[in-house]
This record gives sequence, structure tokens and C-alpha cells, in this order.
Amino acid sequence: MGPHHGLVALLMDSAYQDDATRELACGLGFVPVVPPNPRRRQPWEYDKPLYRRRNGIERLFRRLKAWRRVFTRYDKLDLMYAAFITVALIAEALR
Repeated sequence: MGPHHGLVALLMDSAYQDDATRELACGLGFVPVVPPNPRRRQPWEYDKPLYRRRNGIERLFRRLKAWRRVFTRYDKLDLMYAAFITVALIAEALR
């Protein structure tokens, strides 16, 4: 169990490491997980192993976009679109 057990972590790209974005995430009840810019005067601690998992999430989204039906969003109903994303996720899990 990590140091933020029971809280929802928000894995953020380092482009969003500014104070305003981090404060917004905290205000919405998330724990922002983003590395500080190395030139910051007051860097913060963050969960490095959890941040490393962000790469896997980005790769999953890249693979989902390879499914033409997801990428082009042929489905008109949100329910059908969500159902096909579920099918694509299952197919990716079985790879």
C-alpha cells in the first residue's frame, strides 16, 4: 500500500506540473502524481513507482486508438461507443 492509501491518484504529464494545476487537482480531491521540474526552488515529493505506471496507461490508449472504430467514433450512441471500448479492452487484455 502506498502513502496515499484510500485516495485517488491523478497521474499527470510533467507538462502540467505548475502550481495552479496541482492545486486544482487537490481541490477536486485527487493526489497529483507528477515530477517537479528539476529547476524548481522548492521541489515536492511524489510516488515514483506510481508515476512509472503512467507509461503503461499511455501505451494502452495508443493501442486503443489503433482500433479504427474507436479512433473514428462511428457509433452515434455513447452507450454503444463505451461497449465497443470495453470489447477492445478485453481483446487487448487477451493479447
